[in-house]
Amino acid sequence: MKAFKELYDLLTAYQRRDPAARSKLEVFLLYPGVHAVIYHRIAHFFFRHRCFFLARWISQHARHKTGIEIHPGATIGHRLVIDHGMGIVIGETAEVGDDVLLYQCVTLGGTGKDKGKRHPTIGNNVMIGSGAKVLGPFTVGDNSRIAANAVVLTEIPPDCTAVGIPAQVVRVAGRIPHFADDVDQIHVDDPVMEELNLLTARMEELEQKLKTIKERSA
Repeated sequence: MKAFKELYDLLTAYQRRDPAARSKLEVFLLYPGVHAVIYHRIAHFFFRHRCFFLARWISQHARHKTGIEIHPGATIGHRLVIDHGMGIVIGETAEVGDDVLLYQCVTLGGTGKDKGKRHPTIGNNVMIGSGAKVLGPFTVGDNSRIAANAVVLTEIPPDCTAVGIPAQVVRVAGRIPHFADDVDQIHVDDPVMEELNLLTARMEELEQKLKTIKERSA
């Protein structure tokens, strides 16, 4: 019964976050993200029981069927929603919390051949936009957002948005309780661009003052 309850909650999460999801039956039969998570639950069971070859065989079969590669050693929380999903890679020591939303071509990877913990820990209620890369054994805090195509190489505090290459952190005012209501990957602040805009505006202001002084002294 616990497995059925978890599956029901997963299908409900897809319906809540994907406006194209018409029914739970459609999501269960046709959504590769759901299939990838189900395959992973099975592979992870065998991995924990040290049946490494079988676990890896199941995960590679899932990769072939869904285009989503989740290492059987990765720890995946409840209600993980994978939108589209093609090209997603989740490494062996990655940990993904509850109510996480991943878009296509996301990588939760390492930065080298280090042993032990080498992949990121993703908190609860985190959204990671398409093409984003989160690389290294650090934590992305609860309720944070990683913008599309960002490359995250350092820890992200809770309730923040990371933007750019390498990613810069923009703190979000207040806690975001449910990313179902906040899944915009595009309209996020870029702190570097904001600084450049401020500098440009300041230069234009100084140029105008200099022009005025020259005109008065002429």
